[in-house]
Amino acid sequence: MILFCGIPSEPPLALAIEAAEELGIEHVIFNQRHSHFYDMMLDLRDGRPTGALWACEREWPLEQFTGIYTRMIDSSDVPENRSRGHIHPDHSLISKSAFLHHMVNDWIEIAESRVVNRATAMSSNVSKPYQAQLIQKSGFQVPPTLITNDPQEVHEFVRLHKRLIYKSISSVRSIVRELSNPSREQLERIRHLPTQFQGYISGVNIRVHVVGEAVFATEIISEAVDYRYAERDGVEVTMSPVLLPDDIAARCLLLSRQLRLPFCGIDLKRTAEGDYYCFEVNPSPGYSYYQEHTAQPIAQALVQYLISRDSLNTHRVPYASRRELG
Repeated sequence: MILFCGIPSEPPLALAIEAAEELGIEHVIFNQRHSHFYDMMLDLRDGRPTGALWACEREWPLEQFTGIYTRMIDSSDVPENRSRGHIHPDHSLISKSAFLHHMVNDWIEIAESRVVNRATAMSSNVSKPYQAQLIQKSGFQVPPTLITNDPQEVHEFVRLHKRLIYKSISSVRSIVRELSNPSREQLERIRHLPTQFQGYISGVNIRVHVVGEAVFATEIISEAVDYRYAERDGVEVTMSPVLLPDDIAARCLLLSRQLRLPFCGIDLKRTAEGDYYCFEVNPSPGYSYYQEHTAQPIAQALVQYLISRDSLNTHRVPYASRRELG
């Protein structure tokens, strides 16, 4: 049985739920927008987490869940927990919702199930420079990189690499832009915010989704620097499935395992010479965008991965306390 956690109308979660329904896989949905109607008990017995989730007017033992797919947002961002104009939600319900979210997140970290993905593993994406070092250890090349708040260093980097792109250092999503003819006034802004600059790599973008041992690669053809926002810039994008060389596919699987991310989105670029550069690894990929363009069965592979008890990814954090919600 699979537990889906998040807001079920969000496309990646919606596609996975739909795939589970089509395949006849039993599943339960923890809808964050209905969290006021859920309850949970969590305990630790003989070093193993146990307990139950009360949802949909039923009690579900936690041990029944072979897999968990979570795309939960912070409880404070759930629409039902926010004020709307002069309408304010009941404070006691907000407190209950927040506590329940903490319990669910705690359990997900220690659950003896396949989890996509645990917060401890996803934290590698909090710092792009840190993640880049882990990417290099898997054997991938990464672009020449400069992180600085010194405009002079950027000018020197431009002279060295000619074309640069820049983006955020953190996990906060940002639009990747090319740094073209930077003025001194523009670069003075980085004194207040260290920024990541990289040498521009010419080639074809490839997005790889790893699901357990399955690899789905999508080739993206676009003139946009950041194809995710191509339509906003009036630039076309075409996507198609592509078969990776065996060694590159194996490297993607290795990277997924090293980061403890059984489901992830890996951003590559293939140069004209056939070299592959890796830019980053998304620990909570919006795969629906790629599946809808290519019809690759990523959601189906995801739910099939989550129902298997073989070789469970039981990388868990210690849990030494009991929490109950009545």
